[in-house]
Amino acid sequence: MQTVPVLIAGGGPVGMTLAKLLAGFGVRCMLVERNPTTTQHPKMDITNARSMEIFRQAGVVDQLREVAVASANNFDVTWITNLVGHELHRFRYPSVDEWRTQIRATNNGSMPREAPMRVSQVEIEPVLATAIKAEPLIEARWGIGFESCVQDAEGVTATLRHTESGEIETIRCQYLAGCDGGASNVRRSLGIKLEGTAAVMPRFMTHFRSTDPLLTQRFGQAWHYQSGFGTIIAQNDIDIWTLQSRFPPGMAPEDAEPHAMLRAFAGTDFEYEILVANHWTPHLLVAERYGEGRVWLAGDAAHQYIPTGGYGMNTGIGDALDVAWKFAIALRGLGGPRLLESIHTERHAIGLRNRAGSARHTDIRIKIGELYAHYGETLHSSEAARQECGAKIGALGNGENEGWGIEYGYCYSASPLIHHDGEAAPDDPFTYTPTTVPGVRLPSVFLADGTALYDQLGPWFTLLAIGMAPSEAIIRAARRMGVPLTVLAPQEARLTEIYGTQMLLIRPDQHIAWRGTACAEPEVMLRQALGW
Repeated sequence: MQTVPVLIAGGGPVGMTLAKLLAGFGVRCMLVERNPTTTQHPKMDITNARSMEIFRQAGVVDQLREVAVASANNFDVTWITNLVGHELHRFRYPSVDEWRTQIRATNNGSMPREAPMRVSQVEIEPVLATAIKAEPLIEARWGIGFESCVQDAEGVTATLRHTESGEIETIRCQYLAGCDGGASNVRRSLGIKLEGTAAVMPRFMTHFRSTDPLLTQRFGQAWHYQSGFGTIIAQNDIDIWTLQSRFPPGMAPEDAEPHAMLRAFAGTDFEYEILVANHWTPHLLVAERYGEGRVWLAGDAAHQYIPTGGYGMNTGIGDALDVAWKFAIALRGLGGPRLLESIHTERHAIGLRNRAGSARHTDIRIKIGELYAHYGETLHSSEAARQECGAKIGALGNGENEGWGIEYGYCYSASPLIHHDGEAAPDDPFTYTPTTVPGVRLPSVFLADGTALYDQLGPWFTLLAIGMAPSEAIIRAARRMGVPLTVLAPQEARLTEIYGTQMLLIRPDQHIAWRGTACAEPEVMLRQALGW
């Protein structure tokens, strides 16, 4: 029987990111994916700023940028009558180039280290697959699906099935990560239920190729073109598009006809080639628990959302980092009994928060749909009706693309690994306020020499001392305990103003475990950060 420290079930973006992060921590792993190749379906189309920070940590950010939409192109979302009609309201958002300028110019901790990225999952997965295949510590195997597992005090025995031949294989691992999607066999093996609302609403996806100028000539370049019929997503701003449609009243999903859907949205015929078309049903579900013992969930296995806000894969990338560093610490023999349990404590709360965000954004889309129904044909015939409807759309807003607080302002406020000091972190889903309340992600800043502080953080724990000498007591305690610790001591007064404190212990996931000016019991503090 083959043995491996970590087995990852599922080779989507979450599973592959987890594998790459584990390799960065020096951990050997095996990844298995039941499909023979990376996905052919577009799925997500936005990678948010926090995910891009994590991809930077995984060493793949530049490769992903190469296959993304051009950095000069905007992220605009526009509501229209149809492609030959009128624009009602446009929400304008900066390009990656403009994001980068803002990030450098607004160096007060309020901006992320990385700009977000427009890219389809069809493009992301091959890049990640190439990266993990090049890693000596990763054995990546497609065409092999996870079937079931049994765990004991020493490890996990997993049963795998070769998709083509049906051959059964058994793998022994110390830890297992279930990244195997919404129908997760890992979750089923643990007997974990999903909570929330299933089958929220039927949708129809038409993925197509077109260079017809109809798609760009009237309104100019945008990321989303939206109407009462659905949303056309510009996947690459050149020739690949996806229409996510609502069903006409009374139509069964199986009766949907993609050509009719495209014509209805466009308001006319145009040239296109359909690549993939199918009906699907989004959910608002979160696992009742994220795992147990040596087996833990990440990505769609743990939560499933309506795509509004792009919280599906992006939440999963955050899961991947959380699981990766905790598995790595456990394999070093440093983790206490609360280390792996904190995967649930930390990520389940984020899963619920993001589910609520997705539902909230969907409610706004429903209200906008009601506006289209209310104004009806007058949107085509009356400029006054269009102006009035557009103003109401603008007033409802586009929070699904402005959820900075959700994306990188979350706090592990109930985590047993965090030394909470009584101050609550800001909790506005739409506004990110930089803070060093223990449990939050460290605000990103650039140092006086132009380098990013994030790029100087160590791979494990980092002791950040600003304007003072680093605590020798913490350094000695880490050395005695065998805790890998990087020490940074930038002597820049403005950092004290931004962070509001002088000393911070930063975890491998850039979240703050402790802050202060002195630590009376450094071993107690470090042990808590490790789950004791």
